[in-house]
Amino acid sequence: MLILDAGAFVAAERGDRDLVALVKRERLAGRPPVTNGGVVARVWRGGRGRQVPVAQLLAGTEVVPVDDVLGRRAGRLLAASGGSDAVDAAVVCLAADGDDILTSDPADLRAVAEAAGAHVELIAI
Repeated sequence: MLILDAGAFVAAERGDRDLVALVKRERLAGRPPVTNGGVVARVWRGGRGRQVPVAQLLAGTEVVPVDDVLGRRAGRLLAASGGSDAVDAAVVCLAADGDDILTSDPADLRAVAEAAGAHVELIAI
């Protein structure tokens, strides 16, 4: 599974062709990317103008709500990792072993992923 953090949407906004190609490959394989509502809150500013690529990426992305269950998992993960970014923790909570996370900040996510015991690939974008 391909999981998107806010950096992936920022890359879309700036027209990153590598991101577009990777997402297209996953979608063609029947695996839409996944993110969570906290990430959407970080990146969504209306979807017009230069945000059109963000809107297009979101249109084909499964957005998981940050509900009570995900929120508590993310909070426990923050406690275990010593982290403070709840949205990043919720992104990591979406991942299973072998998944890829597209991120602009692999260093921050690495500590959280290690605390979760997740064997994921953090792809800098």
